[in-house]
Amino acid sequence: MRTAYRVETVRAAEAELMARLPDGALMQRAAAGLAAACAGLLGRVYGARVVLLVGSGDNGGDALYAGARLARRGAGVSAVLLGPRAHEGGLAALRAAGGRVVEDPSAALERADLVVDGITGIGGRGGLRPEAARVVRAARDSGAVLVAVDLPSGVDADTGEVAGEAVHADVTVTFGAYKPGLLIDPGRERAGALRLVGIGLSLPPEPDVEALQHADVARLLPVPVGESDKYRRGVVGIVAGSARYPGAAVLAVTGALRGGAGAVRYVGPAGDAVLARHPETLVHSGPPAKAGRVQAWVIGPGLGDTPGVDDVLGSDVPVLVDADGLRHLDPSAVRARPAPTVLTPHAGEAAALLGTAREEVESRRLEAVRELAGRYGATVLLKGSTTLVASAGGPVRVNPTGTPWLATAGSGDVLSGLAGSLLAAGLAPRDAASVGAYLHGLAARRASRDAPVAAHDVADALPGAWRDVRDVRDVRDVRG
Repeated sequence: MRTAYRVETVRAAEAELMARLPDGALMQRAAAGLAAACAGLLGRVYGARVVLLVGSGDNGGDALYAGARLARRGAGVSAVLLGPRAHEGGLAALRAAGGRVVEDPSAALERADLVVDGITGIGGRGGLRPEAARVVRAARDSGAVLVAVDLPSGVDADTGEVAGEAVHADVTVTFGAYKPGLLIDPGRERAGALRLVGIGLSLPPEPDVEALQHADVARLLPVPVGESDKYRRGVVGIVAGSARYPGAAVLAVTGALRGGAGAVRYVGPAGDAVLARHPETLVHSGPPAKAGRVQAWVIGPGLGDTPGVDDVLGSDVPVLVDADGLRHLDPSAVRARPAPTVLTPHAGEAAALLGTAREEVESRRLEAVRELAGRYGATVLLKGSTTLVASAGGPVRVNPTGTPWLATAGSGDVLSGLAGSLLAAGLAPRDAASVGAYLHGLAARRASRDAPVAAHDVADALPGAWRDVRDVRDVRDVRG
């Protein structure tokens, strides 16, 4: 599990540790880790040309001390001071090691092999100031590897929000713990590859944000045993599709079948299309309450104005609501349900549920998903470039898998069926949503391989993604 903590929590842990260490020892730990990461990126340090972009805070001090370490190994290190002052100890160390301060950064940047962003770090708020923004643009244009110290300057560490210009790093070396802004877009896109340097912080057991990894998903996947039958494996009901959108029903059913459901009951007007693709589906004309026993419902993909939402919400089993099912959704009706509810909006649908603009949701994804979960008393999977899963309590989960090619018609219908099947198999709503998003994104990568992909390709790649994740657990089982 990759975990991330808010700045307030990290600062408190740093203060507690600094009280037990000699003065400056914590910064030296961070600088040593940063210098080692930069050396690894350079390959050969001796003769390399490094430019430090230095702000006024401790972030700039980390960069200066790391630059001093690189200079002592034979790198040519230049510092560009972008604040009203610089860390005195760090600046003295750099000069003592043979580094220099330059007034005009253009010549140094033109020859740079590596640029270190130590402008603002996790304490910064808002975008880059004009002078810093000009230098950062020149650094990007230089073609040098751009390394951010702890966090790309201009990115909000707690949310990933970017208000104005921000550094777009190739690599971010962060200290002690990941910060939420490194895992959530638009900040995640600007962080590049992440390197975590341990500095000895004692952090709370529950993070603010977490991201599942292969091993976490492997532990959560439902696996049938010898006594399993279709009902023990889970029966999921799908209320989806319409005369105008029969394909949505097919894709949702496909996602459910590929997600391990023991059986799928389909209710809606697209039964012929569903049976043509999946003859094993149990088709019923409706209403949902008379379709037979299910362990979970999925409602909404391609539904149009077809009725059924109230019927499904009135059931006593978990329900996943997507797409057209989200329209006119009553928060009080969702909160009053005796069983869990999962909502899976994209940014536009989330904006409608919150009564705000889509741009607001996209720029404040973490705040939006938390607000939706609290308002509806539900687990909310907010789809997008960074898919987030939030419940009323506990950390928000960030999905680390996927590809931009996944932004294609029908892919959300596949995800709904997949997550619904995991609900029917008995996974908790937060686990069903986050495991579904993980497998969905992994399948999209397998199907796409950096080329356009259709929703049915993603569904067909789900068994392979499932096996990829299962292989992690199988190897651990063999090793004991």
